[in-house]
Amino acid sequence: MPSRLLPLLIILGLSGCDNSQTAQQSPPPVDVGVVTLKTQSFNLVSELTGRTTATLTADVRPQVGGLIQKRLFTEGETVKAGQALYQIDPSSYKATYDQAAAALKSAKALVISDCQKAKRYAVLVKEQGVSQQDAEDAQSACAEDRASVDEKAAALETAKINLDWTRVTSPIAGRIGISSVTPGALVSAAQDTALATVRNLDSMFVDLTRSSADLLALRKRALATNSDTLSVTLTLEDGSVYPVKGRLELTEVAVDEATGSVTLRAVFPNPKHVLLPGMFIRADVDEGVVENAILAPQQGITRDAKGDATALVVTADNKVEQRDVITGDASGTNWLILKGLQAGDRVLVEGSDKVATGDTVKPVEVNNDAAATQSTEGAA
Repeated sequence: MPSRLLPLLIILGLSGCDNSQTAQQSPPPVDVGVVTLKTQSFNLVSELTGRTTATLTADVRPQVGGLIQKRLFTEGETVKAGQALYQIDPSSYKATYDQAAAALKSAKALVISDCQKAKRYAVLVKEQGVSQQDAEDAQSACAEDRASVDEKAAALETAKINLDWTRVTSPIAGRIGISSVTPGALVSAAQDTALATVRNLDSMFVDLTRSSADLLALRKRALATNSDTLSVTLTLEDGSVYPVKGRLELTEVAVDEATGSVTLRAVFPNPKHVLLPGMFIRADVDEGVVENAILAPQQGITRDAKGDATALVVTADNKVEQRDVITGDASGTNWLILKGLQAGDRVLVEGSDKVATGDTVKPVEVNNDAAATQSTEGAA
């Protein structure tokens, strides 16, 4: 080998060593977007479904049997308590009443006769004008006649009640529905079918259902809220919001064993009768404000096949760490964090597909609103 080629080979060898060392150097940290969590007030709202129910409902049923002579109302109108709705043929009941009245008069006349006789015998027995036995028999007859008067008076009152029941009246004030009978129909006191139904629509119940597990969680969270009363907002079937808010009135004291759910009842004013019984509605229950809540962007929370939630967090030394978290209710594009994250944690929201747990990264703070917008656009 010529001597002038030796320096050239040495130079090429040194250059190859430098390139090998450069290739073995670690790549620079990857830029990732993070959102630093902080505490804030969180308005706790639960969306439930349910149906409306009238606060007062009464089925109109006959108390006596007979033929319907007249219907005395217009279907769908507002009726008053005690207003006459149907007239049942009163003929037989009027005859019974007249018979009871006559029997009472006869009994009263007999009392006058027998009791005066008893008084006379009471005087005569002292003068030995009649025997003691006759005087006692007269007193007994007077007492029996008085008891007969009471019995006949009760029979007359019963006949009067039955006669009054031939005029079927409304038990409550409200709107009356469709009549199930027409004039000429035969009704009986023991029938199962109501003649009509009256409902008071001035206020309405909304019966909501939620799982017993959610109810237990609500009661635990209520210890951290500052709300004493729970207000409820309705969304109607056409998507419009009912203009008047209601309040949660009671919670059922037992759990439905078949569904594991509990019924909650809210009451709403209904002055314009917009709400009708049987409507399917969605209700937002304002369950109070949680102070010092932790909200994490939904973009930074992932779930495995079992539904367990995890988040990637950038530690103080800029390494990626995976956390198991428990989420609560959603608020817009954020999750309420119940466990696993705290204020000051930097949650990775951009670039998670470029890194793995334990990698060193270069965190770049991302505005939470911007992250939410990007997440929404990605979902769309």
